[in-house]
Amino acid sequence: MTTSQEELLPGTRRALLHRIAVAQTEGRAPSLVAAVVRGGRTVWHGARTSVDGHGPDENVQYRIGSITKTFTAVLVLRLRDEGLLALTDPLEKHLPGTGAGEATVADLLAHTGGLAAESPGPWWERTPGSLRPELADVLGEQPQLHPVGRRFHYSNPGYTVLGALIEKLRGAPWEEVLRREVLEPLGLDDTSARPRAPHAGGWAVHPWADVLLPEPSENLGRMAPAGQLWSTTADLARFGVFLAQGDERVLSAETVREMRTPAAPVEAADVADGTSYGLGLQIQHRHGRLLIGHSGSLPGFLANLTISIDDDVASVVLANCTSGPPLSTVGADLLRIVAEAEPRIPEPWRPLPEADAAVLELVGPWYWGTYAFALRLTSDGSVALEPLSGSGRRSRFRANGDGTWTGLEGYYAGELLRAVRRPDGAVSHLDLGSFVFTRQPYDEEAPVPGGVDPDGWRGIG
Repeated sequence: MTTSQEELLPGTRRALLHRIAVAQTEGRAPSLVAAVVRGGRTVWHGARTSVDGHGPDENVQYRIGSITKTFTAVLVLRLRDEGLLALTDPLEKHLPGTGAGEATVADLLAHTGGLAAESPGPWWERTPGSLRPELADVLGEQPQLHPVGRRFHYSNPGYTVLGALIEKLRGAPWEEVLRREVLEPLGLDDTSARPRAPHAGGWAVHPWADVLLPEPSENLGRMAPAGQLWSTTADLARFGVFLAQGDERVLSAETVREMRTPAAPVEAADVADGTSYGLGLQIQHRHGRLLIGHSGSLPGFLANLTISIDDDVASVVLANCTSGPPLSTVGADLLRIVAEAEPRIPEPWRPLPEADAAVLELVGPWYWGTYAFALRLTSDGSVALEPLSGSGRRSRFRANGDGTWTGLEGYYAGELLRAVRRPDGAVSHLDLGSFVFTRQPYDEEAPVPGGVDPDGWRGIG
């Protein structure tokens, strides 16, 4: 990835600088650095600092806290893709005796395992990991506070358990596996479990006075997979591109798309906030945009990575203060500034190189009862079923290679779509999970469930 400050218009660059300047000043952050990615490349970097003549650049490390969880989730998905585990596996299958064994791997990734939010004992983020040498020390005597799979309850111990799972199946420390399987392939050379120069120092800012207190920087030990990492805006920008596009050396585009799919039950408060959680990724709706990524905080540091797939824009914001600017809001604002000032230019329309005549025969209008739908052939060879008016069920369908398609989203996710033909080969109707779609509303020539009145359509007279 290269850095180009010239690709954004001057007005856009000034608006981005203004946004982080306001955030650093109003949030009273000793320093704040940010980057914006568009089209797979970093196109802007900015920094504000309280130290004259010493502005941090894109290569200065900050602690990124819970963004570490997304890296841990990537390692777990690699294990799944290699067939070493299934997301439906209970933890007990691989790590027996933890007391949290009913939770599945997917539950832990999505924070639905019912585990406590924090580890028992002293504040784990400000104390050495040597105080919690074993999983039992992290989980405590009663690890589960809620029924498994019933509610989203953010859990740091849950990701500690996932780190232990990785170590068990790989036979190597979490840090070593992460470096070998993710950091090195993606070129994240400035991301590490321990700080390396140049790095920012972590500070607490007094809530009622403009004075500072240095924060301790502890090795989190067993809790490392939940929040240990240090990184830079340059490295997190590269990681953001990977989460949007995938990289076959680490995870496929299909698997990172799975990570971005909501996997946790949504509660009333989450509906109001427009937030949910996937597999190691936070998901939110803001300003009409679907945003994915993760935030992070540890004493002395705040971090945020936000990505808009539709706008092809990502932002990274890092600060070295315990409390301060609302980085999730700042990150979303940086995306919005770029997306609104310089909207994404769509790729030129191009016809398909070829089209299956049997599929072309199916496109066009179809009716489920009196509801009108259109079946379209898309540029990637799949088909999409969309209502022709108003709201209604819609989905894309992936071709299975045998004349059938499987739903990818919404109500029809996982459901089978197939064309049913008459003895002469002509298409009779579409069958979608037992629903019959016909070329005419209640087509009398098709096997409409319940039959069609033989007197046909009529007026009232």
